[in-house]
Amino acid sequence: MKATVTPAVRSAGRLVPAAAFALVLAGCATTVPIGRLLDEPQRYDGRTVQVEGTVTRSAGLLGIGAYEIDDGTGTIVVIASGQGVPREGARTKTKGTFESVFSWAGRTIAAIIVGSGERQ
Repeated sequence: MKATVTPAVRSAGRLVPAAAFALVLAGCATTVPIGRLLDEPQRYDGRTVQVEGTVTRSAGLLGIGAYEIDDGTGTIVVIASGQGVPREGARTKTKGTFESVFSWAGRTIAAIIVGSGERQ
């Protein structure tokens, strides 16, 4: 006996892979240029962001530390707890909560907070 595939089943067969691909893309964080974070702090304040660049300074002790990342568009401090910090000169990608501390004279002071449950 020959099985018959209806148009609805054929259409659903095409939608399932497309939906799975869309879910995978939604889960991938997009790297935001540091310059954009500093230019538009109100847009990103309190949101999870991902940045990538070179570590220009770092210091850590007993699982708490901070380091500065430069991506060519700007620099930002990353405050990390419950994990080590990368060494100076290392390339890194970091995801955490963007916190705008204050803006003054056209300059934004901000940090990315990475908790112990988040990975660098």
